[in-house]
Amino acid sequence: MKITISTIGKFQLFHLAQQLMKHKVLARLINSYPKFETTRYGIPRNLARSIVSKEVIQRSWTHLPSFVRSVYNPTFAIHEFFDILASRSLVESGILTGTSSTLLHTLRRAKKMGMITIVERASAHIAYQDRILKDEYKRQGAIPPRIQLPHPKIIEKELMEYEEADYISVPSFFAERTFLEYGVPKEKIIHIPYGVDIEEFQQTPKTDDTFRVIFAGGMSFQKGVHYLIRAFHELHLPHAELLLIGSMHKEMESFFDRYGVVRLNPKLYETSKKERINYIGHVPQTELPKYYSQSSVFAMLSIQDGFGLVQAQAMACGVPVIASTNTGGEDLIREGKDGFIIGIRDVDSVKEKINFLYEHRDVCTEMGRSAKERISSGFTWDDYGDRIVAEYNRVLKEKGKI
Repeated sequence: MKITISTIGKFQLFHLAQQLMKHKVLARLINSYPKFETTRYGIPRNLARSIVSKEVIQRSWTHLPSFVRSVYNPTFAIHEFFDILASRSLVESGILTGTSSTLLHTLRRAKKMGMITIVERASAHIAYQDRILKDEYKRQGAIPPRIQLPHPKIIEKELMEYEEADYISVPSFFAERTFLEYGVPKEKIIHIPYGVDIEEFQQTPKTDDTFRVIFAGGMSFQKGVHYLIRAFHELHLPHAELLLIGSMHKEMESFFDRYGVVRLNPKLYETSKKERINYIGHVPQTELPKYYSQSSVFAMLSIQDGFGLVQAQAMACGVPVIASTNTGGEDLIREGKDGFIIGIRDVDSVKEKINFLYEHRDVCTEMGRSAKERISSGFTWDDYGDRIVAEYNRVLKEKGKI
């Protein structure tokens, strides 16, 4: 068995490549990064095909004036460019797997070569994603920026990929449900949750007695941050803090102003006079364990998120999680043991769960211990690798390839 991967980003597919290397079944990693980057993940240069021109084009675009970027969304063109070049870099192997919306030309060529094709979709079905995000912007009385919604041609392309691929790989029960809703047969879906690096995400002792709710991710409607801010603001808990970490989207600025969110410099956060709701912007991933470990509970209320990996990271650091049904949290969290699952947009339930953990610190601490054990004994990247390789063997047998 040999597997070829085609991906425009790192995320789970670089970890997948690592795992396939461990299992000695990686044929080639086609990607958009320089080879020195792939070698950091243990991928030999001879097994990596780097299409760096994609990164050059995309990063150059981000430096253009904002008025230019506001009138044109280049995502489809960039994905097509990568896909066409990737199809020319394909090597014959048993299976091709790769990032949705960048795979159509490549999977068509792979099928001609007799390979099994698997689309990796890290999020919900793209039509569901488009529908629910448009609905959220309508609820908030806002016009969605073009870059925040799937490009119409991307939607069209992904739907063709879903149809033509042999299988679709998703990371959560939530994502699987959206594909079933849109008529994809269950037998076509591979469901394997992602993992976390428990060596990188280790718990350190908490140094204060502040009850701290934390969220890490983009400040956007998609992530449901506006519902979290509102819930925490309405609780008025003494000696409690909501800490927000991640990049800012313009749509959230009015909510920050409305609820008095204070912007702090991350380098000065520890020595700053903290308010009830604090935002410190983006911090490097290597620093996240420090912030998780100083927190009491992690909250993720996404409107749609195929698998919020930050949930697993926080759990690995001994933090229980309150998650919406649309985050992939159901795959990780045992209800009432590692945290809680609530409906999307359910501010009252968020308040109830935060208040319960605030008033029952011993239960909160025990949930954190349970969450840490849960991740370390079933949701590492090695666990992910073992499961996905077993699935690859299954589909090869199913298709009569072994």
